Amino acid sequence: MRDPYEVLGIDRTASKDEVKKAYRELAKKYHPDRYANNPLNDLAEEKFREIQEAYEVIMNGSNNYSNGSYNSSSNSSYSSSEYTSIRSYIQVRRFQDAMNMLNTMSNKNGEWYYLMSICLIGTGYTNQGIEYARTAVNMEPNNMEYRNHLARLQNVRNGYNQRAYQYNRGNYNNNDTCGCCTQLICADCLCECLGGDLISCC
Repeated sequence: MRDPYEVLGIDRTASKDEVKKAYRELAKKYHPDRYANNPLNDLAEEKFREIQEAYEVIMNGSNNYSNGSYNSSSNSSYSSSEYTSIRSYIQVRRFQDAMNMLNTMSNKNGEWYYLMSICLIGTGYTNQGIEYARTAVNMEPNNMEYRNHLARLQNVRNGYNQRAYQYNRGNYNNNDTCGCCTQLICADCLCECLGGDLISCC
């Protein structure tokens, strides 16, 4: 992989806010949805994945770039291009494609359970999704991404209508007062999967 700072076009001394800003601008520019039915679609998707991987590597604190290669920590859950592809599928709500990739992987680490949890919730299997989220946190208790995900799920289960966390698949009546909450929390989860934060309080 190229130097992630070069990929995002930022200085190595950039703050986290600057990293996030650069990532969001580039992700928006090269998002595959903008190139649907376009000859440049494959190139855009490849660039989008490179941007995602660069962002995740920087935010994960792996700063050991040297001699044209990037040496991330052996414990880094973000070093695999497979996981980057899976996150790309999740970001565009292609949950079944993401699950298909996850099911081909033999190494089921914390990230595997975390991403599978999102996919399960996205396809309507809320209870199983919560269990997978718990497994991810049990495997990597210091990972705040997993802990925040589980906390949001538990808050919804304990204090709110459970449908408010399910990914909206077009089955809600327009008059359903939960529909707005459903869409907001769904968007927040997808944003946080990619390092953003739509709803800062949860």
